[in-house]
Amino acid sequence: MTVERGLRAMAGAVVLVSLALAYWHSHYWLLLTAFVGLNLLQSAFTNWCPGMLILRKCGLNDCRPAAQ
Repeated sequence: MTVERGLRAMAGAVVLVSLALAYWHSHYWLLLTAFVGLNLLQSAFTNWCPGMLILRKCGLNDCRPAAQ
């Protein structure tokens, strides 16, 4: 898995968890959903996201290995 795919997976998981928490606990959890959306939007223009640093430290690569 690449950093880009891992970032999308992590963002999707956080959005789903925050929506569930907003439904069952407090509507203030929607602020986390908004933060993730804004972070994804800014990363589309800057190609930088804090989640990318975390995923790189976990061992994910930036690109796929070349096919042989």
